[in-house]
Amino acid sequence: MSSNDLRHLESDTPRVLVVDGSKLVRKLIHAVLEKELPGVRVADGGSVAEARALLAGEPADLVTTALVLPDGDGLQVARMVREAGGQRYVPVIVISGDVQSHLEDRRFTEDVTDYFDKGLGHSALAAFIRGYVQPQPIPDAHVLYIEDSRTVAIAVRRMLEAQQMRVTHVTSAEDALAYLEAYVDTDGAPGADLVLTDLYLKGELDGRDVLRRVRQDFGYGKRRLPVLVMTGDDNRDNQAALLREGANDLVLKPIEERLLATKALFQLRLSRLPEARAPE
Repeated sequence: MSSNDLRHLESDTPRVLVVDGSKLVRKLIHAVLEKELPGVRVADGGSVAEARALLAGEPADLVTTALVLPDGDGLQVARMVREAGGQRYVPVIVISGDVQSHLEDRRFTEDVTDYFDKGLGHSALAAFIRGYVQPQPIPDAHVLYIEDSRTVAIAVRRMLEAQQMRVTHVTSAEDALAYLEAYVDTDGAPGADLVLTDLYLKGELDGRDVLRRVRQDFGYGKRRLPVLVMTGDDNRDNQAALLREGANDLVLKPIEERLLATKALFQLRLSRLPEARAPE
């Protein structure tokens, strides 16, 4: 796979399993997949039991599941995918109307690859699924990247620029805040389309201070200026605090290029979508 190819589905005729108690949501995801991925084979079910039977019949290349199911939850489905004999790595995406509380409580397990908040609406869900099956770059999307390690910065900048993003790299929280401050009350505000920051930085301020200033002092909401925080801290309470303080998402270290780019591109697309009503 080239560094420019973010597709999580490598087969020309991938099998995607969609598990959701809502026929409307299953129909929506099915329609997006068929539009974006010619040759896709979609199998869908409304329960853990149906998912188990579908997984037993043939391996899946990608799985989307609701968090709440009539006979269990999506975490059970994720675990079944991981335990299925002969399965290679498979992205498992949980779709829920209660993502934020689960993120804050760190209730998602390592079996879950990614998650989507159903409350963002149909258009956002379509953009999210599209990012996994047929990702497209957003030319010249501007990322303010904060990292004090030269080695890490070179690698991550290469990942972002491979997707045609324009990167402004600074080495401290202080420099990042000065950069954003210069754009306040100008036509160019907020000065970037996305902030990507390491959590721990040299200097008096760190990534958490950047997040606080962006949300509280500058007053930029999650759509106005998305913030992704990179962290190697596996403390669940610390991770939960970052999400409560306004991080759009966390990127856990070691950095996996495909997931970093997919998350960044999704946040960029989401910031450009109109607010939408959630699926019924």
